Amino acid sequence: MNTKFKLILLVVLTITFSCSDYLDINDNPNAPSADDVTPDLILSGAMSDTYRTQARTMNILGNAMMNNWGANVNSFTGGFSEEFSLAIDNNFYSGIFNSLFRNTANFEAIINYPGDAYNNHKAISKIMKTFYFQYLVDLYGDIPYSQAHKGIDNLTPAYDDDKDVYRALIVQLDEAIAMIGNADASTIEVGSEDIIFNGSMSSWVSFANTVKLRILMRESTKAENGDTESQTYLNQQFASLQTAVFINSDVTINPGYSNESVAQQNPFYALFFSNNETTSVNYNFYRASQYAVNYLINSADDRVNYLYDEADDGSGGIVGHEQGADSDNSPAGLSPIGPGLVIDSGQDGYVMTGAESLLLQAEAQLKTYIPGDPQASFDAAIDASFNLLGANRASYNPTAPGLGWTGSDEDKLEAIMRQKWIATNGINAIESYIEFTRTGYPDDIPLALTAQSPTRPKRLMYPSSELVSNSGNVPQQTSADVFATGPFWAQ
Repeated sequence: MNTKFKLILLVVLTITFSCSDYLDINDNPNAPSADDVTPDLILSGAMSDTYRTQARTMNILGNAMMNNWGANVNSFTGGFSEEFSLAIDNNFYSGIFNSLFRNTANFEAIINYPGDAYNNHKAISKIMKTFYFQYLVDLYGDIPYSQAHKGIDNLTPAYDDDKDVYRALIVQLDEAIAMIGNADASTIEVGSEDIIFNGSMSSWVSFANTVKLRILMRESTKAENGDTESQTYLNQQFASLQTAVFINSDVTINPGYSNESVAQQNPFYALFFSNNETTSVNYNFYRASQYAVNYLINSADDRVNYLYDEADDGSGGIVGHEQGADSDNSPAGLSPIGPGLVIDSGQDGYVMTGAESLLLQAEAQLKTYIPGDPQASFDAAIDASFNLLGANRASYNPTAPGLGWTGSDEDKLEAIMRQKWIATNGINAIESYIEFTRTGYPDDIPLALTAQSPTRPKRLMYPSSELVSNSGNVPQQTSADVFATGPFWAQ
């Protein structure tokens, strides 16, 4: 077994929290306690565990909600039925809440490790914990934060106001940047246990700045809608980013993915292929969306040939499934997920793509929150998206309002979100779904034929596990609420 994966497995077995309660620490007298395991031994496992949820559960939800993926209804019945019908309940994608809380506890263990020797590891953990807690707020609203990860000292943490959590996350990022800047000769260096930046602390600062910008841009819509308190706060925070360096290349993760075993495969690739390269049930189920395929073809966008493969009936061409259509109304041959996304067991994972960061910067520059040329960032983002997939941009010159850099500022905002929808397709589609909730763009992506609601949910319901284990603190919620109200920035 790959040495790095052996280390990750040891750490997971040693410090990971019980699946039955994400705050309940397993107390095994035959294993060392969390305080006995140094941060350098925890970091890689903490990163790979949280990324697995992002690459699989969160990504699948985003691709279904944003009409990137359809279903092979010619071979499977009932697949994606909840996603397409929008039948949201307490079991709908509950793994996002449960897994992110459980696995971010490993970052908390590093942050709370005694002494200052591992301050760079602690800074990285603050950044990664913030990265995933933002998603928890964006997808659920109020969440446990100030009392989370206390183990047996608090098995029923209170829920914090989502805006308060957002503000606390900014503090965490500022603290992380300061810890990196103040590191001295006594600070233990970060090495190969950093499976994202391989110990490059300057890259971690750039990533922290980018995550901070993403948090602020989510709240910016609330300020733009007339919330003066948010505007005052944002003015102060954006001032700290005027000379900041942001991430402009792909943020990848790879602990040593390989085909040695199923457990060692890249988790996204493992959705589709086993370690002996035979296709899985998921490979045969997930198919291109008719809407996405037609949009990309009509836009002369070569990315369609990398996001999706040729139809599985041998007829050639890219063919998609109309979400919600049954087998009587679906083409006989449908396109599987494409060669730009599914490469091999050892492929890198994408925590954040360069295109995603550049489009984030383009919006902030368009709205003059940070300095820079928004069109240059926009064009660089498209280049980065094509490069990631291996597609040819030579003939792609989008000029239509809402797709290219033309028209009014509102047209340009729509174009940013349209390009983010394309750039995150299959990679980090949950980001496009959240940005749709925030901006309403792209505004023409259809719901499935079987949708029971005229709109997509703005957030998810708290999982049944919380209703059982933390019922006294879980906010009251009905299925109708998640369609009517979102996180604080969407109100």
